[in-house]
Amino acid sequence: MEKIHFIAIGGAAMHNLAIDLHNKGYQITGSDDEIYEPSRTLLAEKGLLPAEIGWFPEKITHDLTCVILGMHARVDNPELAKAQELGIKIYSYPEFIYSQSLHKQRVVIAGSHGKTTITSMILHVLKYHKRKFDYMVGARIEGFDTMASLSDAPVIVIEGDEYLSSPIDRQPKFLHYHPHVMLMSGIAWDHINVYPDFNDYVHQFELLADTLPKAGSFVYDETDALVKKIGEKEYESVRKFPYKAHPYKVKNGKTFLILPDKKELEIEVFGEHNLKNLNGAKLVLSQIGIEEEEFYQAIPSFKGAAKRLELVAENDETIIYKDFAHAPSKVEATTKAVKAQFPNRKLVACLELHTFSSLNKNFLGEYVNKLNAADVAIVYFSPKTLAHKKLPAITPEDIKSHFNNPNLLVFTERDTLKAFLLGERWRSCNLLMMSSGTFDGLDFKELSQGILQ
Repeated sequence: MEKIHFIAIGGAAMHNLAIDLHNKGYQITGSDDEIYEPSRTLLAEKGLLPAEIGWFPEKITHDLTCVILGMHARVDNPELAKAQELGIKIYSYPEFIYSQSLHKQRVVIAGSHGKTTITSMILHVLKYHKRKFDYMVGARIEGFDTMASLSDAPVIVIEGDEYLSSPIDRQPKFLHYHPHVMLMSGIAWDHINVYPDFNDYVHQFELLADTLPKAGSFVYDETDALVKKIGEKEYESVRKFPYKAHPYKVKNGKTFLILPDKKELEIEVFGEHNLKNLNGAKLVLSQIGIEEEEFYQAIPSFKGAAKRLELVAENDETIIYKDFAHAPSKVEATTKAVKAQFPNRKLVACLELHTFSSLNKNFLGEYVNKLNAADVAIVYFSPKTLAHKKLPAITPEDIKSHFNNPNLLVFTERDTLKAFLLGERWRSCNLLMMSSGTFDGLDFKELSQGILQ
């Protein structure tokens, strides 16, 4: 029996890969210095939650087949040092995924935004038609127990992240995957802690495109100027499939695809950005054996990836959404989507600045005008988060000037924000909450009950 140890087992991708390998009969162990939900509960259910939090070099023994190293660990991690000393094979998780998919058709979905939703759409359609496939995706999807699966399937669909692979492997994860079919959804500067230079960030996507083999397929968003420039380069014998938003119409808060025969098909997701995502997914699926008619059969039942325009609560007057949006391009697309879906309703949009990039003064200017589609625009940040990330202080005035919105409201205390929202008039008014964090533990259920009562 193969024995694999995970250093930083609590990570979003790491714990899912650990669970999948455990389910397939591998002997799995792991360590971490912090494990949050849902990782904690999911690992505990499988008996994989470490008995103690911390790093324990004694767990690294000669009988390990390999070690999988998560990005959350540090270069001087004592378990990593022991594995290096013993000469045990060390993989980053993208390296391991690639090692298990050498004989598969590899489909990689890349881009600064949209990649989780596009990957989720593809997986939904493949599952609907009972195709056999492996996958690696960054969010929970309805109907899937884990976010990773490795088997003897002939194809694997991978969400291709541009973040670093591991503490000892500083190249982007997606450069490990060597796709046969690759989609690029859009490029908007992110991860400035590892790509402080914008051109260096863009260059990673150029390198990814260069990995396509002869007869590979390149699906790309032609409405994104940076992606279009990469897509229009000369690649030897690579087939290209540019896309834009699928034709659609919005009626009474519902979105309908306009099909090639002019019929209309109601779908669950909405927003111009999601209609681009949908068209991109359709083109990728056409490269792996799903016909257009089969796509249209399956897509109406796709409800979206977790935390992407996720419906929290609603009544006849108000709908409350939460979204993972944090990067400027995502914030703009999501805010515009909700306003366009309900043009006759007031929109209150609230963004939490939580990531390293979003809380960095040098990056704040990227948010200029991004919340302007909202009728009431709110930014929330916690000074504690700034201190935890060891970033210089920022003021509400800094944020207002960078967002270029004189009516912008800025809050720095959770309870003050909550009180403001509960005090608003919600007649014919929607709420959009955007963050990769938690608004300092704001109880969305309780907030929703207070708003909708």
